[in-house]
Amino acid sequence: MRKKILTQKSVNILTKNTSGASTKDILAKHISYSHKTQKNSDTTAVRTQVEQTPIPQLTEIFNCDICEFKTSQKGRILAHLKAHVAEQVYCCNNCDYKSVKKDSLQTHMKIHTGEKPFTCNICEYKCIQKSSLQKHMKIHTGEKPFSCNICEYKCIQKSHLQKHMKIHTGEKPFSCNICEYKCIEKSNLQRHMKIHTGEKPFSCRICKYQCIHKSNLWYHMKIHTEEKPFSCNVCEYKCIQKSNLQRHMKIHTGEKRFSCNICEYKCIKKRDLQRHMKIHTGENPFSCNICEYKCIKKDRLQRHMKIHTGEKPFSCHICKYQCIQKSNLQTHMKIHTGEKPFSCHICKYQCIQKSNLQTHMKIHTGEKPFSCNICEYKCIRKDVLQTHMRIHTGEKPFSCNICEYKCITKSSLQTHMKTHT
Repeated sequence: MRKKILTQKSVNILTKNTSGASTKDILAKHISYSHKTQKNSDTTAVRTQVEQTPIPQLTEIFNCDICEFKTSQKGRILAHLKAHVAEQVYCCNNCDYKSVKKDSLQTHMKIHTGEKPFTCNICEYKCIQKSSLQKHMKIHTGEKPFSCNICEYKCIQKSHLQKHMKIHTGEKPFSCNICEYKCIEKSNLQRHMKIHTGEKPFSCRICKYQCIHKSNLWYHMKIHTEEKPFSCNVCEYKCIQKSNLQRHMKIHTGEKRFSCNICEYKCIKKRDLQRHMKIHTGENPFSCNICEYKCIKKDRLQRHMKIHTGEKPFSCHICKYQCIQKSNLQTHMKIHTGEKPFSCHICKYQCIQKSNLQTHMKIHTGEKPFSCNICEYKCIRKDVLQTHMRIHTGEKPFSCNICEYKCITKSSLQTHMKTHT
């Protein structure tokens, strides 16, 4: 069955005198012109065909019969169809952009010139089109006219709601031809493909950082400016992204919507649960090429590699302490300030880290989860068990540089060194 392509006249029939006309009236005009078999067509038969044709719903997608173009807006499909017929097309001399409207081309050219004539009077936002500014202003007013009838999602633009609904339907029309990745938007697939090609078109002018998304570079630049526009109203936490603040607030509310179906682990972020599940599967996809270290996260491997390189980028301005991680330095600084934010509710024990308090509480409960598989030794901490195992293996990793003394623990070596002084 051959596809019928709309001619210039049939496009005009659709667009002419349709103001205030019903969908069936417009369809009747189209059928009477495009599908007539004789000069005086049977209007009764046409009307019957129209009556039997279902009226398109508001969510109907208009498809082009010539190319793969799709849209939910009737005006856009009509404008698009004109590009296929013998009508003047305006082309950009910088890229492949084409338009049947001269003013659309003029608007497009501002992308190349960098001109953004419309500016927000509240923030620094600038844009090419007035309609874009009107949508942006709703961010400041808080207006979200479009809402999901399934969940509490609300948004500024109708197109955003249409994309959101695909989350509920599970529809992911765009798929990668290399891996199993699927997504809702074509733009997401285009960005994903850069993972396979290794393309990172956006780079930082200050450091060597490169990324796939322009938005990632925008957030990265705030690291250099130290700008953290989002702050918690409960504690002193500040961050670059609004989404990070929203996740942080769940710490105060206690909300942990993601839970493990094997153990009692619960977390705020979905990706944290995905990483946690690798503990049960034993999967450690990242491994060190120098030693036998393996881990779940890439950033952990990157930190581990600094042990081999000896790199310690973070240093204390009070003492000579140096470390690999910024979080370790922040914890260390509490030694100088004397701050001990975590305290035991049974005894007077106080400490700097939450993990230390959790370990301490096992003294009161009597819990000793780590046990030796050779003797009956049991302990609270895994690192203490690892030290104990050296008794059985005979390993003595700490040695004196003056005499032949060797020992199991660093503290024993420090005690020994005092004999030489």
